[in-house]
Amino acid sequence: MPTPHNAAEHGDIAKVVLMPGDPLRAQFIAETYLEGAVQFNQVRNVFGYTGTYEGRRVSVMASGMGVPSMAIYSYELFHFYDVDTIIRIGTAGGLAPQVKVRDMVIAQATCTNSNFAAQFDLAGTIAPIADFDLLREAVDAAEERGFRYHVGNIFTTDVFYSDLERYRPWVSMGVLATEMEAVGLYLNAMAAGKRALAIATISDLPLSGESLSAKDRQTSFTQMMEVALSVAVREYDKSCE
Repeated sequence: MPTPHNAAEHGDIAKVVLMPGDPLRAQFIAETYLEGAVQFNQVRNVFGYTGTYEGRRVSVMASGMGVPSMAIYSYELFHFYDVDTIIRIGTAGGLAPQVKVRDMVIAQATCTNSNFAAQFDLAGTIAPIADFDLLREAVDAAEERGFRYHVGNIFTTDVFYSDLERYRPWVSMGVLATEMEAVGLYLNAMAAGKRALAIATISDLPLSGESLSAKDRQTSFTQMMEVALSVAVREYDKSCE
């Protein structure tokens, strides 16, 4: 059934969903990679599409910006639309010195300054982590294609405009990059018993000021898209075994 945020009917959305933050990146992926793509959502201009990639049914839907937006859409996909797997394909700011603009970061886990986990009433501090099989499949796909990538910890922040010096302690702890959605996705997946992975392309380096344009962020991060689609294919094939 449709929700206040999603016009899709049950069955309109595939078991594996790719989730960029930007609705126009979702549209770009659908138009560039998916055959027979049909739009299932445009409520609040959060575009969602289902089509096929290499003969496998795949959906792509925007998450919007920030943990609350990602949390709403991923929760509904997991709980109301029987989605099993969500792969975030977003942008991030590179923090570690070895991380360069246009590199991919595959998030093994995410630190955060968000209070999102408080709702689960846990007697301690949870470590939001990716599904290992998805992580391994993404690494394999990147390796096969010769793409430059990093695997490790990222930082999900609720604050976009802040004192950049606040990032330096995270760098000293080996955190690779900062973004604004992954912790909501990982915790929702863990709570639902579902599977999630966040892959990000480095769009800027906050500590040096280097940055790509909005247009580049929308349409040029095709390596990340291809890795995510390869993972979606592997997931589809495993479900049919």
